[in-house]
Amino acid sequence: MRKKVIVIGGGLGGMSAAIRLAADQYDVTVVEKGERLGGKLNVREGKGFKFDTGPSILTMPWVLEQLFRSANRDLHDYITIKRIEPQWRTFFEDGTTIDLTSDLQKMMQQLKEHNPDDLHEFFQYMSYCTKMYEYSMKSFYKRSLTGVNDLRNMHSMKELLAMDPIKSMDQVTKKHFSSKHLQQLFNFMIMYIGSSPYQAPAILSQLVYVQLGIGIHYVEGGMYKIAEAMGKLLREMNVNVLLNSKVKRIITDGDTAKGVELENGETLEADLVVSNLEAIPAYNTVLEDHPGSKKTAAELEKYVPTVSGLVLLLGVDKEYKHLAHHNFFFSEDPKKEFDQIFNEGVPADDPTVYIGISSKSDPSQAPAGKENLFVLTHVPPLKPGESFEEIKEQYREKVLNKLERMGVSGLRDHIEWEYQFTPDDIQELYGSNGGSIYGVATDRKKNGGFKIPSRSKMLHNLYFTGGSTHPGGGVPMVTLSGQLTADLILEDDLAKATQKEIG
Repeated sequence: MRKKVIVIGGGLGGMSAAIRLAADQYDVTVVEKGERLGGKLNVREGKGFKFDTGPSILTMPWVLEQLFRSANRDLHDYITIKRIEPQWRTFFEDGTTIDLTSDLQKMMQQLKEHNPDDLHEFFQYMSYCTKMYEYSMKSFYKRSLTGVNDLRNMHSMKELLAMDPIKSMDQVTKKHFSSKHLQQLFNFMIMYIGSSPYQAPAILSQLVYVQLGIGIHYVEGGMYKIAEAMGKLLREMNVNVLLNSKVKRIITDGDTAKGVELENGETLEADLVVSNLEAIPAYNTVLEDHPGSKKTAAELEKYVPTVSGLVLLLGVDKEYKHLAHHNFFFSEDPKKEFDQIFNEGVPADDPTVYIGISSKSDPSQAPAGKENLFVLTHVPPLKPGESFEEIKEQYREKVLNKLERMGVSGLRDHIEWEYQFTPDDIQELYGSNGGSIYGVATDRKKNGGFKIPSRSKMLHNLYFTGGSTHPGGGVPMVTLSGQLTADLILEDDLAKATQKEIG
């Protein structure tokens, strides 16, 4: 008889785990409280403007290809992926503009014009970032890790030392570049996973290779097409998907998860439960009745949440010709910005602001002659009992003032349609810890750069997936976490079956 698996939450991690397990003949049910699958990868539209409300950049598309291949499918039969150039257009307070591009000739010319002394170091830096990625392919992207001991089993001591475990990402960047602008630009790639370059380990410098070497991509028709493709595959594999179905609690018996109870009173039995709801919120909500939940949640406090964000979806009645698909308006003092967000826990006085305009690459996303501006500003996660609502309008004004000052002229006058997401909304919609966007922050001092283990210590047949678990946040990482969690389940089940045969 096939084992029954219930997956709580239909985000990318949950769907990925469901696909991988269904491919190995598990009987899988996905329970999603929202009206559609996708989790933070979602959509909003109005007045002809279409927006992806979550991730707007796709990196490492091989992760999606690998997932679909595990189900004997070709990803490219489901979605069309296109590479974006320039990758980022970056704006600095002193008027400097740099286009980040994987076109080596163009990148070299810009570096030469900006700071000739850094041109040679760029190649040394890229070589370093590439090696960090190659090390990760041997371990971080290969299996679900829980800590240093797992790494020791997968790397030689020489490789472990080459990962520069005591250095931060910022220390590596400063070693290679004298230009403050280049330091800030390359450091900011850590925000793909919502962490700080001053606290994240040096191995995450690989994100520079992930971007410049592998490229950044967009999915034709919008990034939500990824969720639609996964949903279609789930249906093809006869996975049962329950939408508008909120889990009230995980039913337990001692150290065993027996199934779930829904808000409507219905119960679903299971041999295994996979939670796409983050671990700490899960222990504090759907597992709060279990006597060990508070202790278990407390043990996970070192896994602090990543940043949250204020998101403004702006449909504007003009085209900003000088903007690209992806744009970053940097703060004048990045150290102060990160200190305020990560150490002081307050919104930055001068935040870096991102604007994604998918209509630049995909005209279907906005009416002719108009554009869809996805504006994201990172802010600290909410503390217990805290709300962003009281400063929402004040911070919106700060963001718009900055953009208009730095060249997005007359922005307020051209807003035709607007929708906002605050940390409160993100926490309420997706159950994330403090409204965290990317799960758990990567902090080499607090948690060694590791995430929450995918296997629960409290219940032997409960597993976690998503941004709070290995390998972290962002489309490829969350999707990969689902695959690695499924692999861990398969490994555990094989070990139990072997032990049973021996016994």
